[in-house]
Amino acid sequence: MTSDGQDSFIHFQAKLEDAAYIELVVVVPTFRRPHHIVKTLKTIVSQRPDVPLATIVVENDAEGLAGAQAAKNFFSGHSFDCVVAVARRLGHAHACNAGLTAALDLFPNVRAVAFIYDDEVAAPEWLSGLMAVQEAHDADIVGGPQLPVFGHPQEQKWKRHPVFAPPYNQNGPVPALYSAGNVLVTRRVLDGMPRPFLDPALNVVGIGDADFFDRCRAKGFSFAWAADAWVAESVPAHHTTASWTRARSLEKGAISALMEHQRDATFTGRLKSLRKSLRLLISSLPVGVSLWAETGLAAASLYPLHVAIGRLTARIGPADTRGRDDDKA
Repeated sequence: MTSDGQDSFIHFQAKLEDAAYIELVVVVPTFRRPHHIVKTLKTIVSQRPDVPLATIVVENDAEGLAGAQAAKNFFSGHSFDCVVAVARRLGHAHACNAGLTAALDLFPNVRAVAFIYDDEVAAPEWLSGLMAVQEAHDADIVGGPQLPVFGHPQEQKWKRHPVFAPPYNQNGPVPALYSAGNVLVTRRVLDGMPRPFLDPALNVVGIGDADFFDRCRAKGFSFAWAADAWVAESVPAHHTTASWTRARSLEKGAISALMEHQRDATFTGRLKSLRKSLRLLISSLPVGVSLWAETGLAAASLYPLHVAIGRLTARIGPADTRGRDDDKA
């Protein structure tokens, strides 16, 4: 199930359908969230898509296995086609690659793979919504909103900050996607992209996702947005601070510039990216004032400035070089 036979292994598997009948697979990477993974799985087993469905949980803590055991215990009490795999190597890219490889190897006729993270719960019609938009627009990859859920009433104001806002609001074709936290990837993409799908050298949440989608776009694959196929993401308290939103804004800017540099590493390409960064920097004051007026949140006014600065520095901070954001899979 892996390219070298050593990257992952099966911890648990339960079968109802013949594997050849499974057409849709949901992959859930997990890392040290044994309680929340159960909440996530409850919303997956309640989905009723029109095609046979299986779920693959990918444990990314090969030593602790708390998420794998929690998923196994949950699946043992439900009649559901499921797999709990363990990625031997730590990191977001390794977990996602293990899930995609398992889906292709274990379910040979799978038509699409959906991703959801272990800090999210799915809308009742999540999968049906993603599939409906995919079929309506013949899209290769479909994304949906990751809506923030805050634990305290005083934190609700942060919902208005741009770092928590979905990139699009309406169904239909879009130019790009950025996160694998709520996405449907069709079989033609998986057959058309080289393995490993996510680059292990970019083993950070957000960067590996954006790079994969960027390479898909370069290959000519199309994207669409399913506005009603939302997932709700639990936001930890330390993400509702000015310091965290500043760091996240800088990171967003850095990721966008890094993707541009990767697309065109020539001097001309770098110069074009620099000009774009400088335009964003110059416009950050009026745009920031507009955001403040629109959201009523003073911290939101600094978002365009931080994005521009992130683009100009174009690097990911030391805390992110661990290969994962510990608040993601």
